[in-house]
Amino acid sequence: MFNLESPSLLIIEDNPGDFFLIQDYLEEKFSSPKLTHAKRYLDAETLLSDPTNFYDIILLDLTLPDKTGEDLINSVVAKCPQTPVIILTGFANLEFSIRSLTLRVSDYLMKDDITASTLYKSIIYNIERKKNSLLLEESEKRYSDLFQLSPQPMWMLDINTLDFFQVNDAAIKQYGYSKEEFKKLKLYDIMKDDFDLSEKYRLTKEIAYQPNAYKGRFRHQKKNGERIDVDVYGNIIKINNIEYESAIAIDVTEKVKTELKVTKAIIKTQEDERYEIGTELHDNVCQILASSQLSLEMLHDKANPEQLSWIEKSKDLIHMALEEIRNISHRLAPSFFDEKTMEDSFNELLEDSNPELKWNIKLSIDFDQIKSHLTQDMELAFFRITQEQIRNITKYANAKNVSVSIGKKNGSLELTITDDGVGFNPQTVKKGIGLANIRRRAELLDGTMFLDSEPGKGCTLIIRIPTE
Repeated sequence: MFNLESPSLLIIEDNPGDFFLIQDYLEEKFSSPKLTHAKRYLDAETLLSDPTNFYDIILLDLTLPDKTGEDLINSVVAKCPQTPVIILTGFANLEFSIRSLTLRVSDYLMKDDITASTLYKSIIYNIERKKNSLLLEESEKRYSDLFQLSPQPMWMLDINTLDFFQVNDAAIKQYGYSKEEFKKLKLYDIMKDDFDLSEKYRLTKEIAYQPNAYKGRFRHQKKNGERIDVDVYGNIIKINNIEYESAIAIDVTEKVKTELKVTKAIIKTQEDERYEIGTELHDNVCQILASSQLSLEMLHDKANPEQLSWIEKSKDLIHMALEEIRNISHRLAPSFFDEKTMEDSFNELLEDSNPELKWNIKLSIDFDQIKSHLTQDMELAFFRITQEQIRNITKYANAKNVSVSIGKKNGSLELTITDDGVGFNPQTVKKGIGLANIRRRAELLDGTMFLDSEPGKGCTLIIRIPTE
């Protein structure tokens, strides 16, 4: 630790007159400086090689009997890299002295211009600068250790290019890529989805560039093809005026599997209950109302004109109730489970959702292409997701045209729902239960959800469920 009253200095100077002058200057400014004098490089090397010797600063003449110039500087700096070195030079060495600053020399002083004040200021300044430099190096080392030794995968990402700038050992272990391989990847290369490159870039760009700290759950893919779920915690930091994303990615695959099992059980219970209620309404309540219609028919011949009018009104009301109950039962229990086709059920859903014909609706199901991959769980998921999204369009979109299509693309079954309504910003809109339900139903089948919307440009919802 530097002592302002009694600093420890090594003076490497072969000229006795110059040494005594420097000694006088130092004793004038410091109360009791600890001075060590070496006349040759070999003497200085012996002193610097002794681990018990410590110097706050080294004053070095550029020309010694046994070593000079760049070779001398490199030798001294190599022996004591943490100690500031100040060159003492004459006019003949001025150009080289200036160039010597690139050799990790802290400063240079012209011998003919040295005064007690200039020497004192240079010593104090360079010791303080070295002290701050060591503190900075220590801080950087602590950060580097926290980064590299973290048991959780971490990375630094260039948010403008989405290139990996730096990854720690835990990320290398988790994803299976070497550090060199990681630096050839972009963020979307480890994102597990079936979107094309432009969709991936836009999606990951939105994920990466957040003004504040954020958390998100994503599906990633390792080098060996294994898919994992990760919770990513990220923040934006600046290094040399370049913005980077600093992120930690925690593997939550097992946690997600457990959550999905619970969610699947809940949804199955809900579907069973819906189906039971829908069947009960269709088979029993409708039967009771139909019997009521028949009973009213039996009174038809015995009623007077006024009573006949009330009977007809009652029959009309029962008929309306029957139609409404049938619609409700079909929404609760999709009819493709029973006698109708999937296309009929979707047509029925869209027609019931648009009774006043506010929209133009287009439905396209490539059944021949998807039927060999379609399971009952997939049919039900697509039906419920469409039901939920149509409800969102009805409440918020103010659309004129709605399109629903189901087909096969790139090894996945794809449901696309598009409207030309008012649109919204997916990054700022409040996430409601509807979108959460849609995402959850897709994830239950190892699928992905992609939402593309802008104010004034409508909305496109894409659900992709792998066929494997």
